Amino acid sequence: MTVLLFTVGVLIVAVGIAVSIALHEVGHLVPAKLFGVRVPQYMVGFGKTVWSFKRGETEYGFKALPLGGYVSMIGMYPPATVPAGRPGAGEEVVRQSSTGMFQQLADDARKAAAEQLQPGDENRMFYKLPVWKRIIIMLGGPLMNLLIACALIAVLVSGFGTVQSTTRVSEVYQCVVSDAEQAQRAEAGQEACQPGDPEAPAFAAGLRPGDVVTSIDGVPVRLWDWDRLTERIRAGAGQETTITYERDGRELAGTITPLLTERPALDINGRAVVAPDGTVETVQVGFVGMGSEQLLMTLPVTEVPGLVGQNVRAVADVVLDLPARMAAVARAAFTDAPRDVNGPMSVVGVGRIAGEVSAMEEIPLQNRFSTLLGLIASLNVALFVFNLIPLLPLDGGHIAGALWEALRRGFAKLFRRRDPGPVDIAKLLPLTYVVAAMLLGMGVLLIYADIVKPVQLF
Repeated sequence: MTVLLFTVGVLIVAVGIAVSIALHEVGHLVPAKLFGVRVPQYMVGFGKTVWSFKRGETEYGFKALPLGGYVSMIGMYPPATVPAGRPGAGEEVVRQSSTGMFQQLADDARKAAAEQLQPGDENRMFYKLPVWKRIIIMLGGPLMNLLIACALIAVLVSGFGTVQSTTRVSEVYQCVVSDAEQAQRAEAGQEACQPGDPEAPAFAAGLRPGDVVTSIDGVPVRLWDWDRLTERIRAGAGQETTITYERDGRELAGTITPLLTERPALDINGRAVVAPDGTVETVQVGFVGMGSEQLLMTLPVTEVPGLVGQNVRAVADVVLDLPARMAAVARAAFTDAPRDVNGPMSVVGVGRIAGEVSAMEEIPLQNRFSTLLGLIASLNVALFVFNLIPLLPLDGGHIAGALWEALRRGFAKLFRRRDPGPVDIAKLLPLTYVVAAMLLGMGVLLIYADIVKPVQLF
């Protein structure tokens, strides 16, 4: 039964990934057709075509390797022009006379693109569209993933509900003692708090287990706003602050002064930041000595944009620190170093986690399914952020090229110079191949690491 449940979890996430990729390409396909670009192919996967059908002028189908997808559009590469000072300057050519390796790559790409052209395609080519239309087409894919993530997170938090750290107090410390001192006292069989220890601010303010904090420093906090409350406490060391809380239906008030204490550094999701050597990073922040009670609860739909934004920022942080993160993955894969639970994973790692979640029979079925939805939502956020990286062959690279073209043409018009024409992204093909090779290498490393040193969440 466990194996069956594990397999079901993997299949659910696999189907979710496939649908997300297919809808990503729909995000490109629909605006391309609306703007009149001829689209010969819409394919999910790469390699040999497994199944396809043709409707109108577009072939729709699936390829053998379900590792992505693509929409083939006519006129992605503009033809080269004869440089100034040469006979026929400014005229369009498919292949130039240069035999340099990089030039050859660009010329071959232009020739392959030109062979797709048919009579009537003259005004249906991608590069001839206004810049804003090209940006909409290339943004369509990532935005589709963002919409999928929003929909899934809305179902997750407003339908199924999620476990939230709440402003209901679960415990209150009577004193503030360092972790090292606590360990020594526990080993010696002594009381955790002793005369002379500084009183914990929350205890001094009158807070007790079961109280629900309703505001701090005059700013209301809702039951699910524990992270917001924590942020204010950590930033308010040494500052006397008003705090209100409910107890047995009565609203009480007091003042609280967070102590400057060494505490674990937190990431954007409120989790402790782990250094590459496996130790928890610490910072000097405010501390009051109380814990949060966790509850399974639903949130209003109005909370969804904030939660999606939080996910986007978390993934963006990983992408911005990607070289260091990949170095940490390699170190974990080939040494005894631990794997960072907040680091990147391949689809193999995600599938393994999905299987483990699905096989946990001690957890209610509803909770397991909602966790799988959360995984698929997180993958769509990752697809949204990653595809916006301004490097070819990613969507962000095409967007960056269109923006550069608009800037270049804008300056030419402003200073009354000759129109420089469209940006020739075919010249960037060598860089494109380098980026593609790096992405492939990253994928292979992540898959290997997810097999030999998987991320341990449970």
